[in-house]
Amino acid sequence: MFGIVLTIHLIIALILIALVLVQHGKGADAGANFGGGSSQSVFGSSGSATFLSRMTAVVATVFFITSLVLAYIGSQQAKGYQSVTKAPVEQVQTKEDTAAPVVPE
Repeated sequence: MFGIVLTIHLIIALILIALVLVQHGKGADAGANFGGGSSQSVFGSSGSATFLSRMTAVVATVFFITSLVLAYIGSQQAKGYQSVTKAPVEQVQTKEDTAAPVVPE
């Protein structure tokens, strides 16, 4: 289960990186707006969200969900393990230990 969620998480992370890199930045047209006579202002409203920004929000949400699932699975797996110092030490019996003691004559 952990491996499946981890694989999905890594794929989502790569998709999220690609979506962020493909998007057009808000400040990219700032130089053109100062002297270009454009109707848009530098820090004005950008209108409705584009498909890429909505897709990025959805993928980011899935990324956060898989992060929480991985954290939960990891905490559940950690409960089954104990420290080496807290575990009882097992004694191994050898052949000499099981043999009858030899009494000197």
